[in-house]
Amino acid sequence: MSLANDARFWDRTSRRYAKSAITDEAGYARTLDRARALFKPDARVLELGCGTGTTALRLAGHARAYLATDIAEGMIAIAEEKHAAAPIPGLAFRAATAETLASSEGPFDVVIGFNYLHLVRDLPGTLRSIHALLAPQGLFISKTPCLGDMNPLLRLALLPAMHAIGLAPHAGVFRAAELGSLLQAADFEVLATENHATKGGENRPFIVARKP
Repeated sequence: MSLANDARFWDRTSRRYAKSAITDEAGYARTLDRARALFKPDARVLELGCGTGTTALRLAGHARAYLATDIAEGMIAIAEEKHAAAPIPGLAFRAATAETLASSEGPFDVVIGFNYLHLVRDLPGTLRSIHALLAPQGLFISKTPCLGDMNPLLRLALLPAMHAIGLAPHAGVFRAAELGSLLQAADFEVLATENHATKGGENRPFIVARKP
């Protein structure tokens, strides 16, 4: 599958995705509170992989400008429907990725990528693109599944099989420690690595990294 195939996958599943429940509401609330506390009132924020806009709609009111992006036009269409029903000044949605956004779009004070990094096809390249979009001392806030730390049956058998028959998009496999090393290689300083789960196992570290 190619990047275009991934976009089509998310387009096909966007309506079903929009109806899915958040599995750990308390953990998600903690993540939002932690991210919100890192915003300054005049911050320009970019969200990558915004899906149907749930996070953007909860965070955008705490920043001066908030651009929420996703690879799938279908996801963006649903996000815009939600936004039309409850408008927030300074919030905009757009179909884009870190790589397709021009550097002239920035600089951003904060870039957010929740459940995003494991879905990109060139993780080192994506991290470099994010770095380029940030202002000096800007923050990159991520929380993404580290599949290398998960059940081997899931990452070695189930996910590849689902991907092969088009039931899952591309998913990169890396460990939390590897992600930290990749962030440092992309010239980020990792400020914090936290676990926000309140139930069950959690392999999605919340990471705050800063561009020097």
